[in-house]
Amino acid sequence: MPPHQSTTPNAGSWRGVVGSPEFPAEPDRYHLYVSLFCPFAARVMLARELKGLQPFISMDIVKAFPKFDGGWRFPKDESEYPGSTIDHLYHYSFLHEIYFKSPPTYDKYEGKYTVPVLWDKKTKQIVNNESADILRHLSTAFNHLLPEGSSQRALDLYPSDLHMEIDSINAYLVPDFNAGVYKAGFASNQESYSSASITVFKTMDKLEAILSKHNQPFLLAKHLTELDIKTYATLIRFDTVYHQLFKLNSKMIRHDYPCLERYMKNLYYNIKGFREVTNFTHIKDGYNKSLTDLNPKAIVPDGPKPDIMAWSEEDEKWRESCSLS
Repeated sequence: MPPHQSTTPNAGSWRGVVGSPEFPAEPDRYHLYVSLFCPFAARVMLARELKGLQPFISMDIVKAFPKFDGGWRFPKDESEYPGSTIDHLYHYSFLHEIYFKSPPTYDKYEGKYTVPVLWDKKTKQIVNNESADILRHLSTAFNHLLPEGSSQRALDLYPSDLHMEIDSINAYLVPDFNAGVYKAGFASNQESYSSASITVFKTMDKLEAILSKHNQPFLLAKHLTELDIKTYATLIRFDTVYHQLFKLNSKMIRHDYPCLERYMKNLYYNIKGFREVTNFTHIKDGYNKSLTDLNPKAIVPDGPKPDIMAWSEEDEKWRESCSLS
């Protein structure tokens, strides 16, 4: 099947390509549906922020909870749950109504109602609901709309000269860390949990070693790439959620991974876009109040405090040594 066409939607996946003849990159044609709780939606929000695509791609944000009895939902108004938005396109109450609206399925869709969703306002259909795809599309598809010479236009999150290095790290980052935390959290028996937990921490050890070796701000030294987006989206949720709810409590980033912690803090405090898409209330509410199998009483832990450690004088000296100030 050509890459610009969709796979069978009932399988739960649309794989349209922005920038293809079917879905040309045009201003104000596309709309994102996301959640601030979801690390996979965070990838897409980060690409939109870092590339400066806010004027060209509108966005709505579902509530972090509840997910039962209809799935992701929008607030009745934007004071109901701060940080979420109403559905500005159709004023729907639930995200599943967007899935039902997209041809050819309409109300026959039987898959999951996931975020992110990239919606085509012109043809009124879902373009793509796979975060890794959308992340790459947004990296370059809209460059012709960005000012020549701007840092946003120059930023390529998957540059051709780094494909091999990015693919090499993606090969374990995605299954063993991004998905690995979920394998541990949703394990159905001790053996599965222990295996997944060991794999997660081995992967974090690998990432720590990479950062320790070159002592630079990004996984590929001075190059901000999709690897940093994918890594950050999981790291920033680790101490606050995965450590306790997913029982990944052998180590904490703030106590056991100095290079990963500084890397995460530098992205959060110093690279515009990362902090803007990070909402700890949504993150903690989303996991603790939506995943009722893991937390049936929906109690949200007070800690750890703070959600992320402060940027210190020592951190700033390191930043200056990297010529990033």
